[in-house]
Amino acid sequence: MGATGSVRCPDCWRPPLQVSWNWVIEGVPKPPFRDVDIYDIDGFEASSADVAALHKAGIRVVCYISVGSYEDWRPDAGQFPASLLGQNLDGWAGERWLDVRDISPTSPLARIMTARIDMCRAKGFDAVEFDNMDGYVNRTGFPLTAADQLAYNRFLANTAHARGLSTVLKNDLDQIDDLVDYYDMALNEECSRYDECGEYQPFIAAGKPVLHAEYGSSTAFCRADNAANINGVLFSLDLDDSVYRPCR
Repeated sequence: MGATGSVRCPDCWRPPLQVSWNWVIEGVPKPPFRDVDIYDIDGFEASSADVAALHKAGIRVVCYISVGSYEDWRPDAGQFPASLLGQNLDGWAGERWLDVRDISPTSPLARIMTARIDMCRAKGFDAVEFDNMDGYVNRTGFPLTAADQLAYNRFLANTAHARGLSTVLKNDLDQIDDLVDYYDMALNEECSRYDECGEYQPFIAAGKPVLHAEYGSSTAFCRADNAANINGVLFSLDLDDSVYRPCR
């Protein structure tokens, strides 16, 4: 499995362009669930029983994991060598950027992230959302290049597809053209606020859904989202299911 060629996954779930979705990272959702097509939930916090309950309700389930940051509260935190840990993530206590340059099969990073993806599969998830996929444009403490990030993000997609899991590209707008063939959907935070939603046209043209989260109190972004076939929802920044205002 190379990081340059896309691993095909004929049996992977292929969501349609228009979908309804909910994003709950703080806590694990319990019945009754919202009437949506997709729930995106924390891969570590959710159990296989939680995933099964969502499936029973006819809902597809996405496994949220961070692949670009170290989180000191995760059960596998002790597996990260100090050499992989960089600068703190601004505003996120207990998180540090990762050095993503070495993805050789026996490297610590590849082994840890492959094990996380295996966890998602073992719990019965349908897809994986990879978070913090754009370290190369942040102050990580490492000289990460766009090429380093692209190779890593392709490695992640290929690893998931090889295990029958669909893939969600999180942010990383500058590499969309190079990653759209590797990812089955995209998730963006605040592209309306920053006037960047148009960057997702390659996904839309490919018939792949774009999941768009905005925060705050206004749903003024919805008109543009609906016109562009983007699946927009207004959430609380805590992603605790306290605010859920879908555009359609």
